[in-house]
Amino acid sequence: MKQIVLLTASILLGVCLCSAQRLPMTTAPENYRLTFTPDLDKATFAGDETIRVHLAQPTSQIVLNAAELTFDTATISAAGATQTAKITINKDKEQAELALGKPIPAGEAIIHIKYSGILNSDMRGFYLGKDDHGRKYAATQFEPVDARRAFPSFDEPNYKATFDISVVATKGLAAISNSKIISETDGPGNGQRTVRFATTPKMSSYLAALIVGNFEYVEGEADGIPIRVYATPGKKELGKFALEASENILKFYDHYFGIKYPYAKLDLIGLPDFSPGAMENTGCITYRESLLLADDQHASVKSKKLVAGVIAHEMAHQWFGDLVTMKWWDDIWLNEGFATWMESKPIETWKPEWNGKLDDVSAITTALNVDSLANTRPILQAAETPDQIFELFDGIAYGKAAAVLQMLEAYLGREGFRAGVNEYLKQHTYGNATAGDFWGTLAKVSRKPVDKIMPTFVKQAGAPMISASAQCSAGSTTVSLAQQRYYYDRQRFEQAAAGDNELWQVPVCLKEAPDGSSKGEQKCELLTEKQGTFTMKGCVPWVLANAGATGYYRSSYSPDALRNMAKSAESALTPEERIILLSDAWASMRVGRDSIGDYLALAEGLQADRNRAVLETLLNQLEYVGRHLANDNNSDREKFQAWLRQLLAPAVRDLGWQAKPGESDEQRSLRAQLLMVLGETGKDPEALEAAKRMTEQVLADPNSVDSELAQPALHLAAMSGSEELYDRVLAKIKTAKTPEQYYLFVNTLGYFSDPKLLQRTLEYAISEDVRSQDSLGLIAKVMTNPAGERLAWEFVRSHWSEVEKKGGPFASADVVAVAGSFCDPGLRDDVTDFFTAHRVNAAERTFKQTVERINYCVDLKSRQSPQLASWLQQHTPSAAK
Repeated sequence: MKQIVLLTASILLGVCLCSAQRLPMTTAPENYRLTFTPDLDKATFAGDETIRVHLAQPTSQIVLNAAELTFDTATISAAGATQTAKITINKDKEQAELALGKPIPAGEAIIHIKYSGILNSDMRGFYLGKDDHGRKYAATQFEPVDARRAFPSFDEPNYKATFDISVVATKGLAAISNSKIISETDGPGNGQRTVRFATTPKMSSYLAALIVGNFEYVEGEADGIPIRVYATPGKKELGKFALEASENILKFYDHYFGIKYPYAKLDLIGLPDFSPGAMENTGCITYRESLLLADDQHASVKSKKLVAGVIAHEMAHQWFGDLVTMKWWDDIWLNEGFATWMESKPIETWKPEWNGKLDDVSAITTALNVDSLANTRPILQAAETPDQIFELFDGIAYGKAAAVLQMLEAYLGREGFRAGVNEYLKQHTYGNATAGDFWGTLAKVSRKPVDKIMPTFVKQAGAPMISASAQCSAGSTTVSLAQQRYYYDRQRFEQAAAGDNELWQVPVCLKEAPDGSSKGEQKCELLTEKQGTFTMKGCVPWVLANAGATGYYRSSYSPDALRNMAKSAESALTPEERIILLSDAWASMRVGRDSIGDYLALAEGLQADRNRAVLETLLNQLEYVGRHLANDNNSDREKFQAWLRQLLAPAVRDLGWQAKPGESDEQRSLRAQLLMVLGETGKDPEALEAAKRMTEQVLADPNSVDSELAQPALHLAAMSGSEELYDRVLAKIKTAKTPEQYYLFVNTLGYFSDPKLLQRTLEYAISEDVRSQDSLGLIAKVMTNPAGERLAWEFVRSHWSEVEKKGGPFASADVVAVAGSFCDPGLRDDVTDFFTAHRVNAAERTFKQTVERINYCVDLKSRQSPQLASWLQQHTPSAAK
């Protein structure tokens, strides 16, 4: 499952705080035969279910999961006799107990249940949605624990079974499920038809799916597998890019995994109302429209990369997650981390010009940021209740797990890692496995200590910082390495440096600075102790401690070594290494090992760099400096703006503000980033004027401006925009022809500076004019807008009962996470007081992380702002002094 998040991968809000609810391990399903009869007008459905089960021992009761269902009758047949069961519902445990008058023997039994339920508006279980024209549809979203809202079930991943699904639907509506349609017959009522789907392979309950509504499709195939991309009427042509991506990705995976796509067909369905980003139901993947549908001719590169990445993620799950499934939710990290790690692989083959490998490195730095918090968690985290399970779907399960797997692949080599993956899939096909099974197989296949390395990264929280120092003697360089846990919290970090018990087994790759006779020797070692010493040939001014940027750790260098790296980074380091060096220097500055001046000197050393991903990392960090560290006092902010404009001026001269024929997608993306940062943080007059011109063009014709520039242009124009501009943007929302255009205009409403206009945006966000799934995203735009953060926070507090109901189960807790963008002691106290009084049961860790983030920003500002002022006094262009 791919989740849409606002600042970090998030968790859920507003779900019950339930007691442990594991099912008794006495009954296992073998087959579900399900018939659903949805009534879209009444928002209800009827269900008829037969479950063939195997009993491990004689019993007089069977317990299933069930929530928000009404049971009519339940019978159990075994040993030639049928008994009517007494039904007892436990709402807290989301369970139904079927009690019998006489015990039934071990072996096979048949459960037959007639029941009914609601098509809810919460985008979970079996729910009701609407397209842009108000036409209703029914769809399912079961992961992690919501299949029980559609049918009584053994709703735990270890209980795999086959499914025979049928639906009684209104004639004229499309019906889509995990398998191909095998029959369609009229009836049983007037205007109805019954659709039967083929028996599925064995799968967990959370992977079942059913969609009924007005949908059209484009179709193709890959390796003999039919592929369809579904959309609501009028939008199917926007599925052509997704179809092309799916065809290429499926072919890649067929080759990579050594196991052909394991299901008979592949459907991808774009849903207007959908809470997560996408869901990997076997053979029937569901998506938010914006993550599936794109105008192939006019969509931005950013939009296309996002669509392709999410498709690659969900399709990877068809093998890793669906074909082989974790035994319990504590190992969901392996499913999600693997799929996240895998996203770039097929796209790298299909679209090498997108440089997806560089984005993988950027993702490592994002994961390290989450793991730098004291309130992070181990990858492997116990979970029993729904709240605890929901909380596992976070940045650790996705980002950190992917980064650790990337490090493991680099350690074993591509083919060595792939051989282990394929052996693991082969051993557990259509079954369940644990993370221990995974790394045990890799250790056996590779004959390397994977089973020793992985537990140190999976079972303990945080990430190490590797301090590296190099000393030349007798023509060789001795490199000394020392590891400790890295925290943003300076006190904890200093305590870890003084001595702690945390130890990782770290595959470390070293790279020497190149000299006249060498390109820079590389050497990889396994650091298994707190300290280690390694020898490299030649005498060099510095040694990089993360060659290739594949390690999941931070590196720290002396100020002299960092300055020497800055002088030659562009020529001596690969783009991947420059990204990780920027991240490492930033992390050292955050805890006081380096000064802000050391970091800015590194930035100046990269002034001639034109790599999109490298500059994206740099620009994000400089934006943070401009927003939080550059004070208005003594004109520090103006000095920083002048320095930033001078730093980026050569890049702007090279690229200009107009797209050029034949230039690469990377150049187009870089231009957009430069426009955004120069306009918002640098207050560059030329950038702001260019943005206003482009905005007028976009409002006249969205396709008249390079799609990469449309979003930053509208953002910058809105910052000084009037009510007249606001109304024009608001009107364009209603005429948007693609999901990308819709979000372009909707998001712009959060970028204005006028408080009256931002208040309109906040009220609009919770109105019926905005889909529930989009409400909190729009509120978040205002909360992260410096001109609107206090206004938005007051709005959230005063409208909490309305806000917490928005967005479905996969978006609500983002309100807690977004508050982490604040950098003010007063707002921190308000956030603390509010969420202490209004507890968010499934977001306890997110709340603690939010308070941490605010505290660290406040602390960093107090320490580094004076140093920044001093540095700017010496380095600012004379005109700004």
